Amino acid sequence: MTEPSGRAAGGVARAKGLTAAQRKSIAQKAAAARWDSADLPQAVTSENRNSVRLADTDIDAYVLDDGTRVLSQSGFLQALGRNKRAAMRSSEIPPMLQGKAFEQFLTAELLELGQPVHFRTRGGLKANGYRAEFLPQVCEVYLKARDAGTLAPNQKKIAAQAELLMRAFATVGIIALVDEATGYQDVRARDALAKILEEYIDRELQPWVRTFPDDFYGELCRLRGLELKSAMVRRPQYFGHLTNDVVYKRIAPGVLDELKRVTPRDEKGRTKNRYFQHLTANLGYPKLREHLGSIVTLMKLSKDWPDFQTKLDQIHPRFGDTMMLQFPEDDGTGL
Repeated sequence: MTEPSGRAAGGVARAKGLTAAQRKSIAQKAAAARWDSADLPQAVTSENRNSVRLADTDIDAYVLDDGTRVLSQSGFLQALGRNKRAAMRSSEIPPMLQGKAFEQFLTAELLELGQPVHFRTRGGLKANGYRAEFLPQVCEVYLKARDAGTLAPNQKKIAAQAELLMRAFATVGIIALVDEATGYQDVRARDALAKILEEYIDRELQPWVRTFPDDFYGELCRLRGLELKSAMVRRPQYFGHLTNDVVYKRIAPGVLDELKRVTPRDEKGRTKNRYFQHLTANLGYPKLREHLGSIVTLMKLSKDWPDFQTKLDQIHPRFGDTMMLQFPEDDGTGL
């Protein structure tokens, strides 16, 4: 049997030494202090899209500004088949785990994970709930108690519900369910893109240095069937379009769009600086040079433009595109 230790063990011991009235008073004062806090975490996802469906039960879900995924207290209890207003008999032990049936399965980590989370919704309302990852842990405790034969008759139906929930979690993790239900996966993607662009794009203009090797343009002309000198003089926009596709769309997601946004243009719409002058010296520019070296190598290994395009899409696919898969030719065996 695993006994609670540390802060959780001390809390359980104190609770046993108090009268029911004293425990209730302490719990009420602690709750009041938490609710009165001016710096409650804030939900960052819309209340219009926050319902997780588990085992035929809809549970309100939120993602807070510190990244915590939260399920509403009432929904949490209902998901387990319990009354959404279940009474708390201890300020240390969550209501769904109170009782002798579960005592031997309570650990310090579990009790800490099961502390209520108080927060504000996007609309500014105060709300409370439990961490989403706590629900699978509670389900596991019920199943362990069932196997140990410690459940009361009225708790066995909750164990059956816990088993249904665990099957659902086996298919899709609870964190993924919350992110999808709240739309946080879109927020997370935007945050990740912003971080990438911050690492690649410099707001300060870097000095011009020779960056694109002669071989890049020489091989580009060979593969496109153009004469190098005349092409360089007569087709600057043509080469710019190809360079954007071959290079900037493939070094990192969103980089080309951001370079277009930060690079000033003259009255004729032509860029005043080269795109690479806006790449960061510590990451963006070195990645560009590395990419160019790989591109030139692929060009030299290609017999024509379609051949190069195939190799390019395999080695350096555009970000956001689905990579083409090469399948072996049918040899007549049906394999």
